[in-house]
Amino acid sequence: MNNASNYQANNQTEYLETLQALLAQRLPFWINLSAEQQKAVVTHTRYARFSAGDQVRNPSTPAGVMLVLLGSLRAYMLSDEGKQITLFRVGEQESCVLAASCALTMITFDVFLDATSDAELLIIDPVFFAQLVEENVYVEAFTYRQTAERFSEVMWVMEQVLFMSFDERLAVFLLDEVARSGSERLQLTHDEIAHHLGSAREVVSRMLKRFADDGLVSLSRGTVEVLNKTALRKLATASH
Repeated sequence: MNNASNYQANNQTEYLETLQALLAQRLPFWINLSAEQQKAVVTHTRYARFSAGDQVRNPSTPAGVMLVLLGSLRAYMLSDEGKQITLFRVGEQESCVLAASCALTMITFDVFLDATSDAELLIIDPVFFAQLVEENVYVEAFTYRQTAERFSEVMWVMEQVLFMSFDERLAVFLLDEVARSGSERLQLTHDEIAHHLGSAREVVSRMLKRFADDGLVSLSRGTVEVLNKTALRKLATASH
């Protein structure tokens, strides 16, 4: 039963066997768990599916450690006025421990997680995982390493907000999206870009129009096509 979407169609024995196989592949500390701990991880892990746009986690409901089998997630902050800014992405075959209670004790800001595409996840119960961190030094090391990596991404976002002009930030964002998607043709609305960058749609639209006038991008409904990556790179590093 390799296809996660078939989990719930199989009997309990097959489900648990598949769950264990996936966890063994995805958790680097698996071989450092006792047989009893491995069994407990399987017992405290569930499979979940989300549609694009679904909220996977909000600050009032820690969801646990997430292993992304298919799709992708977006972690973001949300202001009282409803303004969003993307902190980091969690891609296919990646994991996120920031939703676990043990990691949240180190966080002083609220993190939301949404599915940016149809997604299939394995979610390890946060209370159980916190206990496992206390019991096993390898799990603890994994948790701190993952948390440090995500905070590094958050600090990069904060650096951009504090020290870069908006045109530089937009150039960086477009180049990152091209690298992430593998295509110069980006399926993004101005609203979506504004949410990623923590800005207003009107500001994004004005800057994209300027980029288009300068021949850096081409704009059409729901699409931004990057035409001149060299010029964008030059703009992205203007303040460095």
